[in-house]
Amino acid sequence: MSMTKFYKKISAACLGAALAMAAMPVAADDMDVLGQFLEQNYPTQQDPLEALAISKAQQVEAQAAIAGPLLSSQSALIMNNKTGEVLYQKNANRVMPIASISKLMSAMVTLDAKLNMNEMITITPDEIDRLKGTGSRLSVGSSISRRELLHLSLMSSENRATHALARTYPGGMGAFVAAMNAKARSLGMNNSRFYEPTGLDSRNVSTAHDLSRMVAAASKYPQIRQNSTSNYGSVYTASGRRQSYKNSNALVREGGWNIELQKTGYIREAGRSMVVKANVQNQPITIVLLNSPSSTTRVNDARRIESWMSQQRRS
Repeated sequence: MSMTKFYKKISAACLGAALAMAAMPVAADDMDVLGQFLEQNYPTQQDPLEALAISKAQQVEAQAAIAGPLLSSQSALIMNNKTGEVLYQKNANRVMPIASISKLMSAMVTLDAKLNMNEMITITPDEIDRLKGTGSRLSVGSSISRRELLHLSLMSSENRATHALARTYPGGMGAFVAAMNAKARSLGMNNSRFYEPTGLDSRNVSTAHDLSRMVAAASKYPQIRQNSTSNYGSVYTASGRRQSYKNSNALVREGGWNIELQKTGYIREAGRSMVVKANVQNQPITIVLLNSPSSTTRVNDARRIESWMSQQRRS
């Protein structure tokens, strides 16, 4: 039957049913007579293309539930911290720039030196970023304690704070970077290299697997756990102006996740990256996300992981 004849037949049926209803007393059950009539006498068949699309979507969803979450990040790792089991990985051994995630290593090196955390350190022109040209609200001449510099480095990814910590390390910047690489080797981070403390240099590289080792080591330092998950800090600059800082990680700012340790990172070569040690769906896990296109996709990847883990629990 052609579509034109089919629609004519439907129209005639509708008209007949409507006339029949008009001739009958109106009752509550009569309201659905036409619908029942059409359903019983002219059942519609699902469009084959639509049925195929639905079937394919269901297959993709089922495969994703097995294979893992669909992430925008170029490299990713999800690991159960209690068992050491890798729950999901994507290009986890690919060597990539890690940007400010480097600051976790800088923090460990600073704390390992057991320096006076109350010592006041002055921000100098040496702290100005001449590599990427990034700005800072931490003005030259500001005098801030080593403790607060570490806080700003981890919480707000303040580059000048990190650089000042490295510059004032015993032996200077060269000794600090050497200590970063020595620490990496001691942790078994065999595919990681550090050229400076902030992560502004794209030669600071690692892999998702290596970074999971660094996260495990950094989480043993109470000060790193506390500072990286803190949501507020303030310091007085050289002009006497008070500068307030918040956490660089939207997951921390929103407060919906039970996060033990975190660090974000960004330079153009590295994309948007993040490491998180948290309790998700009652599992202690480490998440590593490298080279996501934007801050939004980086956070959305973390949320997809949470949703995927919830599906795993129900299945």
